[in-house]
Amino acid sequence: MWKFNPILKTTIWGGDKIAALKHIPDAPANVGESWEISGVEGSESTVVSGPDKGLTLIELIRRHGAKMMGERNLTRYGERFPLLIKFIDARTDLSVQVHPDDTLAQKRGMANGKTEMWYVLDGSDHDARLAFGLKRPVTREEYPELARTGEIENVLNYTHVTPGEVYFIPAGRVHSIGAGSLVAEIQQTSDATYRIYDYRRLDADGKPRKLHVEEALDAINFNDTDATKIQYTERPDIPVNVAKCQYFTTNLLNIDTEVMRDYKEADTFMIIIATGGEADITCGGETMNLRRGETILVPASATGIVIDPKGDFQALEAYIP
Repeated sequence: MWKFNPILKTTIWGGDKIAALKHIPDAPANVGESWEISGVEGSESTVVSGPDKGLTLIELIRRHGAKMMGERNLTRYGERFPLLIKFIDARTDLSVQVHPDDTLAQKRGMANGKTEMWYVLDGSDHDARLAFGLKRPVTREEYPELARTGEIENVLNYTHVTPGEVYFIPAGRVHSIGAGSLVAEIQQTSDATYRIYDYRRLDADGKPRKLHVEEALDAINFNDTDATKIQYTERPDIPVNVAKCQYFTTNLLNIDTEVMRDYKEADTFMIIIATGGEADITCGGETMNLRRGETILVPASATGIVIDPKGDFQALEAYIP
């Protein structure tokens, strides 16, 4: 098992919740994102401790191969780790944006597109909300003017959020994380984002932030009017599926007694993101403590993972289907 050094990203919309979530007293101001597990070039995670301390995620794959990734994943992705795990803190609204699908991304020279999901950790500030799809169909012809004038806000499907809610964002869905929201994000490994509208904000140099109105034209699903949060029912000590697509499967764990999870038959690594409480995770004679705001990567070769909660423990487990 491995923990990684968080990669903190300062942004003009970031706040101070990630520093508190991750118990980082000397974090810089305005941290908008903590990249927990990343193979993105230039922002590669490094191992915190143990025999592999200091290795990047790619170096870890090179050293452990299929034992880490799973045979199927290694064949499919090679040394490119397929998932990017983040925490996101929106002190103010994020830009309205959309991500391309694999076909469009590859046509434009990128490795793949970006489908993602959010799990809401906190939405108590500012009556937090998310923009999530459209209230009505929008035509390709009217879209540029909506983006230019800011009237696009009037056609976005806004929803107020509370902790524990889950939102799935396929490529093509227009979206925005609203002020006061703290979310865990699971996504394809990609930084492909088209910014459609940004409330006329200025960057650190006092200039308008770059928009990608034309680039987004072929990425947007203009008829995406039926987006709703994921409905699920918690089941104590039993995994509950909250997202499943070709890129990742995510289960919610809510446990208060020792449980065993065996991932070996799935032939895939497993990522465990602690969203509440604390637990000891034991695998192959190694025990690692995991508490809210931390993430670990469990290798595909692991068998009989024991999760021993210290009181109530909540987590997301994500893997490649």
